[in-house]
Amino acid sequence: MTQLTRRAVVGGLSAVAAAPALAQSGRPITVLHGFTAGANVDLVARLIADQLGRKLNQSIVVEPRPGAGGTISAAAVARAAPDGTTLTVLPGGHAVSAAIYKQLPYNTAEDFSFISMLTDFPFILVTHPNHPAKTVADVIRMAQADPGKLICATAGNGTGMHLALELFISMGKVKIQHVPYRGSPQAITDLMAERFDFQMDTPTALLPFINDGKLRAIGVTGPRRFFALPNSPTIAEAAVPDYSVTSWLGLAGPPGLPAPLVAKLNADIKAILADPAVVERLQSFGSEAMATTPEGFKARVADDVAKWTKVVAEANIQRI
Repeated sequence: MTQLTRRAVVGGLSAVAAAPALAQSGRPITVLHGFTAGANVDLVARLIADQLGRKLNQSIVVEPRPGAGGTISAAAVARAAPDGTTLTVLPGGHAVSAAIYKQLPYNTAEDFSFISMLTDFPFILVTHPNHPAKTVADVIRMAQADPGKLICATAGNGTGMHLALELFISMGKVKIQHVPYRGSPQAITDLMAERFDFQMDTPTALLPFINDGKLRAIGVTGPRRFFALPNSPTIAEAAVPDYSVTSWLGLAGPPGLPAPLVAKLNADIKAILADPAVVERLQSFGSEAMATTPEGFKARVADDVAKWTKVVAEANIQRI
């Protein structure tokens, strides 16, 4: 047997052994996340937990621990034992927090065992149906003609959509007022009442209102058109070349998770996300399935931390 073949066999056996090792612990797997029950993160976490539990023949419990932008939940996972019984679904806000918070009780890119991304999605720039701006170019033209007059809301200061807006302001060379709300629902209500001009938010929050004609999509922040809005251009193709922002969800564990277990979970997640029924369900949440290697997920986190740290500094956003 060649050395390469021997390594492949040993690696395969280690991965196969990882699932029984979890069962022998006698405890269910807990998947933590930092948001309320029924939020997009919670919906995705429960879908993935159900599918993964079937593959591992193991009970998996999803436990929301909301607060402090998801950092409370993340800190609990960073401190957990690396035995595979504690996992987490991290949001793109995990990288945003590293840029916003002066001090976190963990290192965003180093104190986790990254398993795989789960989903990827853009933000959407919307307005009310009666607004004169029909395109991204219109928004830029109006903002340049009367700097600071236009108002764009987001679901809060220091959120991913807030930083996406600040990047748009910077790259589009415009001045637009940012109004932070405490969550998406009230902002949507006020936009439909025409109390301000635009809103930057997630597909989960906005798509029902766009599909009902109560809001109008102007552009999406991703590098390509969004499956749910094929007629809405990206901001880059419409007016701001090289502008690209997407957010994500991903599965991770505490630092030091055994490599065979990471490999086993990564393989299972890839299989789950290749299931057409799972893909369709994720799309109903406004997300695209996105499996990666553990290394690819960690690199994405590190890249996003660097990107958002620069945006926060250049926009003079006060860190917490």
